[in-house]
Amino acid sequence: MPDLIKLDLADLALAVGLMAIAIGLSAWEKLGLELNLAIATGRTILQLLVLGYVFDFIFAVNNAWAVLGIVAIMLTMGAIVARNRISQKIPLVLPVVWGAILVSTAFTLFYTNFLILQPDRWYEAKYMIPFAGMIIGNAMNAAAIAGERLVSTVNNSAGEIETHLSLGATPQQAVSQYRREAIRAAFLPTINQMMLIGMATLPSITAGQLLGGVNPLDAVSYEILIVFMVAVANLLTTILVTRGLCRQFFNSAAQLIR
Repeated sequence: MPDLIKLDLADLALAVGLMAIAIGLSAWEKLGLELNLAIATGRTILQLLVLGYVFDFIFAVNNAWAVLGIVAIMLTMGAIVARNRISQKIPLVLPVVWGAILVSTAFTLFYTNFLILQPDRWYEAKYMIPFAGMIIGNAMNAAAIAGERLVSTVNNSAGEIETHLSLGATPQQAVSQYRREAIRAAFLPTINQMMLIGMATLPSITAGQLLGGVNPLDAVSYEILIVFMVAVANLLTTILVTRGLCRQFFNSAAQLIR
């Protein structure tokens, strides 16, 4: 297959022209998004350039501690973003989200590395970092949706929960229905993506591999693996996040904290 067409500075400058068009359209329609678009464009360029240089160094070194350090940074940033999207600042919500994403990411990467890929080095940067990034990014969104849905539902159903408690239900029993609903709400986008993938959408990972000259069947094979990794990680993350958050809703006397 032909080599990937490389982009030079002139090409990237023309790419920025796309955002100039977007800013112009915003101004034409008086949307008031011009400043936000300009800031977003600058941040995108800066952040991705920094990321590119960091990854170039990490891939060259290919050291276990360096790879794990990058994964830990991505994990922490993802947990903070998910925590910030949960409306109520529940005590220990950050450790709950961080721990849930850690467990789901570690489990999925362990399964994939040791049972499927089996690379010469378990910490191979070209596999570990991209896979971890995709898992963490999707798990972060799933955790935020499940957490926000659970918190808002519990807040709006305090009377019903206290009625269950007064009738002898345990705290976990009193919120079990809301917890299941939160998990389903967070996992539904993953199911929808799996239903439509390859038909109505072309995954960005597959598109990137095709641009890089990878054989289409190989690209599709990796996409199947990635989709299944994301699915199990998202489900495990939402289960752990909602279980951890439910413990924060009640005090030691099994009373709902308002």
